[in-house]
Amino acid sequence: MIKKLAQMGLTADMAYAAGAASIGLSFLSWCVSLKREDAGIDRADRWGLFVGEWAPTFFALGIALRLEEGRR
Repeated sequence: MIKKLAQMGLTADMAYAAGAASIGLSFLSWCVSLKREDAGIDRADRWGLFVGEWAPTFFALGIALRLEEGRR
């Protein structure tokens, strides 16, 4: 799967950028949910955590892609 992603043009730097962006998006989604929904802080926490869980996946993909790039 990683080899296929590399062949499609995805680079480790792109995956790292997506991980960093997801951290910022996590904070942004928490703030927006807190301000716009009447469900309170519990719902905002859930949104923030949901988006925040993407970051480790993107960073892991970045590491795998960096290893794949090293093989070439």
